[in-house]
Amino acid sequence: MGLEIDKIFDSFDRNGIFKDKSVLQSNYKPDTILHREEQIKQIASILAPVLRGERSSNLFLYGKTGTGKTLSIQYVQEELLKRSKKDADFQLKIKYLNCKLRKVSDTEYRILAELIRKLGGEIPTTGLPTESVYSKFIEIIDKEKQLIVLIFDEIDQAVKKISDNFLYNLTRLNSELSNAQICIVGISNDLTFLDSLDPRIKSSLSEEELVFPPYNALQIQDILNNRAENSFKKGVLEEGVVAKCAAFAAREHGDARRALDLLRVAGELAERDGSKRVLLKHIDEANNKIERDKILDVVKTEPKQFQLVLLSIIKLSESQKKEPIFTGDVYNLYQEVCKTNNTEILTQRRVGDIVQEFDMLGIINVTVISKGRGGRMREIKLAINNKIMEEVKKIIKDSLNYN
Repeated sequence: MGLEIDKIFDSFDRNGIFKDKSVLQSNYKPDTILHREEQIKQIASILAPVLRGERSSNLFLYGKTGTGKTLSIQYVQEELLKRSKKDADFQLKIKYLNCKLRKVSDTEYRILAELIRKLGGEIPTTGLPTESVYSKFIEIIDKEKQLIVLIFDEIDQAVKKISDNFLYNLTRLNSELSNAQICIVGISNDLTFLDSLDPRIKSSLSEEELVFPPYNALQIQDILNNRAENSFKKGVLEEGVVAKCAAFAAREHGDARRALDLLRVAGELAERDGSKRVLLKHIDEANNKIERDKILDVVKTEPKQFQLVLLSIIKLSESQKKEPIFTGDVYNLYQEVCKTNNTEILTQRRVGDIVQEFDMLGIINVTVISKGRGGRMREIKLAINNKIMEEVKKIIKDSLNYN
C-alpha cells in the first residue's frame, strides 16, 4: 500500500498539467473582466457620487449564476477605494457580505453582528435583543463622518431565510444618522426578487436596477482562453477542449463559473489518469462529476422543508411515470408527507417558491403551460440522473428519518 501511495504522490510531484490552478477557482479576481465593460461603466456611474461623500441610489444587480455580477461590483469597489482621498473630510467604507453563508445571514441579528465586526466593532454572536444590535450598529457608524456602501451578495437568500424587514430597517437608518450615510447594493440570481417585496419596502429602497445577460458560447470561450493561458502549462489542452467547455456552459444559462469549474476538474481528472494532456473525454467525465456532486451537495445542505418538497416530486415522478406533474399535485402530496413526518405544512405559495428554486438549481425543469382562460400551470420534470437517484433518496430519507 505504501509503495502505491508513493507512486501517486510522485506522479503529482511531476505535475505536467497545471501552471497555477488558482486562476480557475471561483475566488480568483482577474485584472481584466471580459465582456462586462458596459455593466462596469454603469455601476461606476451610479456609485460615483460616493467619492464626493454623497449617498448614491441603492443598486440591485440581477442575473443568473456565473454572469459576472460579483466580479464586476468588486472591481468597481476596488477602483472606488483607490480613488477615495485619504485627506477628505469623510471616510468611504465598502463592506461585502455573502448572504448564502448560513452562519452569517440566517437571522437579522447575525447580519448586523457580521457588519459590526467588519466595521471594527465587537458583539456576541447571540444573546442581545435585535434592537440593541441596531443601536450598537448606529453607534459604531455614526461616531464619525463617513459614507458606507453595503454589498449584499445573494440578497434573495437572506430575505427567504428571514424576511424583507431587515432591508426596510437598513434604509430607514439614514434618517437616524447625523454623521454617516448608508447605501445598499444587492446582488441576486432571481430576476423577480424585487417584485416579491412588500410595496412600502420597495418604495423605501429607491433603487436602480441592472441586469447581467448570460454569456454566449464565444464570450465564454474568450474567458476560458484568457484563464487557461495562465493556469495550464503550454500545449496540454487538446484542441477543442475549451470550445467544448464553453458549449456545455452556454447550455447552462451562460454560466462562466461553471465553465471554469469544468476546465479545472477536467485538468484534475487528467492528472489522476496520469495523462500528459487534458483530453475531450476528460470534459465529459468532469461534466458528469460536477453534476453529480452539485446535486448531492444541494440535497444534503438544503433545509428540511426543501427536502420534503423534493421527496414529494420524486415520489410523484416514480408513481406517475410519464404522466405530467404539476405544482398542485406536488403540494397535495407534500401535505401528506409532512403529516407522516409530523412537520409544519408551508403555504402553497411558499412551496411554489421552493419549486422555482429547484428549477434554478437545475434539479428539476419547470415549463409554464397556458390553459387559456383557465390561467397558467407549471409542469415539473425531474432532472436528476437515474444513476444517482437512489443516493439522493437515501440522503433525504436519512435526514428526515422517513421510511
